[in-house]
Amino acid sequence: MIQWSIEAAIESKCFSSIVVSTDSAKVADMATGLGAYVPFKRPERLADDHTITIDVIKHAVEWFFEQNLPSVSMSTPVCCLYATSPFTLPADIRNSLGLLANSQFVIPVSSFGFPIQRASRMSEDGVLSMFSPEHVNTRSQDLEEAYHDAGQFYWGTAQAWCSAQSLYAGRVAGYPLPRWRVQDIDTPEDWQRAEKMFAAMGTKSLLV
Repeated sequence: MIQWSIEAAIESKCFSSIVVSTDSAKVADMATGLGAYVPFKRPERLADDHTITIDVIKHAVEWFFEQNLPSVSMSTPVCCLYATSPFTLPADIRNSLGLLANSQFVIPVSSFGFPIQRASRMSEDGVLSMFSPEHVNTRSQDLEEAYHDAGQFYWGTAQAWCSAQSLYAGRVAGYPLPRWRVQDIDTPEDWQRAEKMFAAMGTKSLLV
């Protein structure tokens, strides 16, 4: 899947360097073969299932500063592009960059298909209860639209990545994406849904 992300980054023409952060020699070799740059091995402390994105990008940005490269400064735009986002388009990477001029971070988002105010929780014995029972009789069309992180990429300045504790620190701009083109892949069910989305759009399969 990482091929999709690397190719999208290359085709966007936004980057002077496309860096892959990994602790896997196999992934590093693959990324290099696709035209990416793997100048360091991700530390073990940042390679577990609980590491947060902001710490991984902070490590990469700090590595560039340690090299004393003249082209890298605190105002340099840095994009974190997930390897599990096969629907990311080069145009979205390129068009969202402009929003960073007045924001600390830019996050692609998509609207929920149903009002979150009408969401329910289910107990272990199958009993439902509403998160917001005050909206049990509110019409769906009268409720405020809500958005979620599309799980594709994030823009931030080098300074923001190094200093922020959260992607929602300071002013954050949202870049809306249509729901039919958003699918992060974390589970086998996510993969199956992505395959069906590819088929519906007439795009080649993830398995090709």
